[in-house]
Amino acid sequence: MPRRTPLAGLGLMIAIIAAPVAATAKDDALDHIIKTGIVRVAVPDNFPPFGDLGPDAKLQGYDIDTAALLANALGVKPDLVAVSSADRIPYLTSGKVDLVISSLGKDAEREKVIDFSIAYAPFFSGVFGPEPLDVAKAEDLASKTIAVTRNTIEDAALTKLAPTTATIKRYDDNAATEIAYLSSQAELIATANVVAAKILPRSPMKKTAIKFLLRNSPCYVGVRKGEPDLLARLNQIIADARKDGALDKISEHWLKAPLGDPEQPGSISK
Repeated sequence: MPRRTPLAGLGLMIAIIAAPVAATAKDDALDHIIKTGIVRVAVPDNFPPFGDLGPDAKLQGYDIDTAALLANALGVKPDLVAVSSADRIPYLTSGKVDLVISSLGKDAEREKVIDFSIAYAPFFSGVFGPEPLDVAKAEDLASKTIAVTRNTIEDAALTKLAPTTATIKRYDDNAATEIAYLSSQAELIATANVVAAKILPRSPMKKTAIKFLLRNSPCYVGVRKGEPDLLARLNQIIADARKDGALDKISEHWLKAPLGDPEQPGSISK
């Protein structure tokens, strides 16, 4: 019979010892969330009605309620992490959070980096400005100044569509972008319908109106790449919440409109 060398025996022992480690090493995001009883969620804190600080200094909004809905369905507690628009994806890819629920739109570049759930909320982007200003299409932005929040869907769309003679002023958060428009640092603002609706009563002199639609960009939950179990579970929870009316209640409360089909464009002003 062939003799087993000490080296071969050592290799076998290592393999035996390593086997249970390898078997338990597959602790994916869903397993980890369930085991710890906590899901860490990136949310907005300065973008009402999706997320801001209420009178009691606690986070409130559409995304906050959606995070609570998902956490409840998973049987865990939500750990809300307020992040800026620019930090949403870096926080997810670096493992600082498990999910992004922060009015996150989907595009080809982002899909290379993270995965997206099915849509949980409607969201529409456009260029808004004073009613008398003659702007009806991207070409009309020539020589105009437009305020936009950096690293958002609106920023990406505007960068592609705006003529070279247009001046795009980028700001780090939505509050700064709104202030720039309302204080006439910019003639126009590229933003979401829900933001523009909030601006309308605050700009009586400007009589802000929709100029043209940039894109339909429903909100999705952001998930790290390589987490199919977590993604499938979230999709099922969202699908159920769309059917049983749970998300419709959230939409009615925060958007003052029924959920409808988030994938289909709807009214861009209220």
